[in-house]
Amino acid sequence: MTAEEEIWDEGLQSERTRLAWVRTAVALSTGGIGAAGLSFRHGLPAVAGAAFALAALCGAVLLIRTRLRFRRVQQALHAGRSPDNNLDALFAWFGTLCVVVGAITFVLSND
Repeated sequence: MTAEEEIWDEGLQSERTRLAWVRTAVALSTGGIGAAGLSFRHGLPAVAGAAFALAALCGAVLLIRTRLRFRRVQQALHAGRSPDNNLDALFAWFGTLCVVVGAITFVLSND
């Protein structure tokens, strides 16, 4: 068995992973836009709106990078290398952190 056969599986794992990244990106971007709009309309502190807007931006960046990431992952798997998603994971982490900050700000401002 070659190295490529050991790491590469004919199944749809990379397609499912791509869809998971798309779902994450869409949730961050649409949720961030909606929450930012609500926070600005209801007079919440600007920190909440800014945090939600940053989450939306992170989601948009992830969504734009999805096609490029999928191609890179496919090439890496076919070449027997491990794919590198560190930058994308950082965007997802930071976007999630922004949602948490916005939510905490929202909860604390509604005492």
